[in-house]
Amino acid sequence: MGKIIKKLKADDIGDMGIGAMIVFIAMVLVAGIAASVLIQTANRLEIQAMKTGQETIGEVSTGLGVTAITGYRAVENLSLMTIAIQPRSGSFTIDLAQTYIELSDSNKKVVLMYGAEFQDTTDINGNFFTAGFYDGLSSTTFGVIVLEDADGSLSAATPVINKGDQVMLSVNLNLVFDGVPSLGLTTRTEVSGLIQPEEGAPGVFAFTTPSSFAADNVFSLY
Repeated sequence: MGKIIKKLKADDIGDMGIGAMIVFIAMVLVAGIAASVLIQTANRLEIQAMKTGQETIGEVSTGLGVTAITGYRAVENLSLMTIAIQPRSGSFTIDLAQTYIELSDSNKKVVLMYGAEFQDTTDINGNFFTAGFYDGLSSTTFGVIVLEDADGSLSAATPVINKGDQVMLSVNLNLVFDGVPSLGLTTRTEVSGLIQPEEGAPGVFAFTTPSSFAADNVFSLY
């Protein structure tokens, strides 16, 4: 009888040991799966945080600065205009093909996109208002005149500016403001606008045209 009881106890102990092992293995497997999920989630969050951080840095640091605006009068009113811009300090690269200009004279507001009218530094020859620079423009497009491009990042197909680059954006005012109230910009006209890149802060400007054009043809507006 005692041997039977002893044998039963031994069998019970064996059963309990196998059950504990099964539970232990199951717990290890569950812990491993949970750890894997946590690691994958942490990796995704890290990647997303880095991406968001880069986008935030780009949004804050990237932007355009307007350095000068010049108008040209061919006959009666201002008919052509150039807007000199450059990237702000610490700015990422800016694609001018994905940049637009908002321009308003209080009577009409227009949006201009890049129109593939492109002039390199070698084309300027001392005159920003050469008629040929504006022939390809329309009432909804602006052109690019390159002033400084040390790394050659600017071309007609990919007008990309970065640190140290300086360009002028050319606008045909006769086409943009055609008959509101007259062709081009008249005297004492309040003009406001912005140049909005694809990413970052816009270059904002405002000016009033001269009270009299007198006999001059070129006017510093900003």
